[in-house]
Amino acid sequence: MKPVVDRLKQEYEGRVEFRIYDVDKSSEGQELMRSYGAQYVPTFVFVNSDGVEVDRAVGETSEAEMRRMLDALE
Repeated sequence: MKPVVDRLKQEYEGRVEFRIYDVDKSSEGQELMRSYGAQYVPTFVFVNSDGVEVDRAVGETSEAEMRRMLDALE
C-alpha cells in the first residue's frame, strides 16, 4: 500500500492532508486506532474539514477506490 499512498499523497498535495502513523511505534497512532475503533492495519479513515469521518477503508484497497474516497473529500 505504501507506493499507492505515496503516489496519492503527492498528487493530492495542497488539497488533502495525509496523516500516516506507524501504530506499532507511535503512541499517537495507537490512540487514534482506539478512538476510531480501528482493529486492523491498514485502516484508512477519511475525515472532512469539519473533523467528521466520512469514509473508511480497511485492508488492502485499490488505488481507484482510494481516489474515489479522496475526491469525495474535496
